[in-house]
Amino acid sequence: MTFSGKAAIAGIGATEFSKNSGRSEWRLACEAVLDALADAQIPVEEVDGMALFTMENNPEIAVARALGIPELTFFSRIPHGGGGACAPVMQAAMAVATGVADVVVVYRAFNERSGHRFGAGPPPFAYTASTDQEYRNWINPYGLLTPAQQEAFLARRYMHEYGATSADFGAISVLSRKHAANNPKAWFYERPITLEEHQASRMIADPIRLLDCCQESDGGVALVIVSAERARDLPHPPAIIEAAAQGVGPQQISMSSYYREDIDAMPEVELVARRMWEQASIGPDQVDAAILYDAFTPMVLLQLEEYGFCGRGEARHFIADGHLELDGRLPINTNGGQLGEGYIHGVNGIAEGVRLIRGSSVNQPAKQLDHVLVTGGSPVPHSALILGSDA
Repeated sequence: MTFSGKAAIAGIGATEFSKNSGRSEWRLACEAVLDALADAQIPVEEVDGMALFTMENNPEIAVARALGIPELTFFSRIPHGGGGACAPVMQAAMAVATGVADVVVVYRAFNERSGHRFGAGPPPFAYTASTDQEYRNWINPYGLLTPAQQEAFLARRYMHEYGATSADFGAISVLSRKHAANNPKAWFYERPITLEEHQASRMIADPIRLLDCCQESDGGVALVIVSAERARDLPHPPAIIEAAAQGVGPQQISMSSYYREDIDAMPEVELVARRMWEQASIGPDQVDAAILYDAFTPMVLLQLEEYGFCGRGEARHFIADGHLELDGRLPINTNGGQLGEGYIHGVNGIAEGVRLIRGSSVNQPAKQLDHVLVTGGSPVPHSALILGSDA
């Protein structure tokens, strides 16, 4: 038994992406959910499920109460921050496919710029003694306090092993900002950058520069998941959930699996890829476009390799050959990604995956898109989706 092909994303919604929303995270969540339901043309009272992040500050009961949702038959939460970005959609698809719920909403809303900034260091809960936070004992004393510092460790090793340079990472930043410049909803709308500007940006954690880092954003995004059958009767072409997977690799540590023999290998990503190719009965050669989680540019290169789009150490050549451009083999992050549009923990990337399937992205590739890959964060426990057209 499989849930592949049995559920679809039928509605997407979002607030604006800003640096100071001026309103509560609760309100942002409610606005995004209402926008997604309006997009799907499904009444609020029909929502009977919710799937969220454990890091979400707006509980399902608060949003249900505020919106007048009468009852929920399904609700779940996924840990590991951005690594779990796609997993709530997997939970929603399983609930719909098994009849546990009919209309499941996924949302992520926070004031990550005007409130607590992830880039400022460990949040208050990190100082609570618990097994969940145990790993910080092994990295914080050595100055690895922020996500940028933790991933810089991997990036520097990758450069040493494969000859990649800061300019190779910068190519991702330049591409994302080019796409964001065409996206009126992106924070960096009409503000592309050059590689020279990337190289001149200040160092955050060697070798990661300012323009290698995703944004810190206020905002909310929501998705509506229903059965594929019902989605076909709704206004927009359905984005069929062809595959979804989660993965934890051997000796997994959150953001810092430094005790593996090869710290740049991400077996959790390879596991997720393998599971999805099996579910969707396709391989990387059949993926037409991708939204790759771009909290930091080096991780885009590692994902390209782990998903099999190119060999180990070959991502910089794959990028230089133009394969990620809109007319290339694998257009990526057409909304501008988290580098250019906004950082809503990857859920805005899922919404862009839906637009690509619908044919409504502001940077829609000319070719037919039958299969779109969307990924969560790495190198944390990982998750990803393959969205497909209903043609």
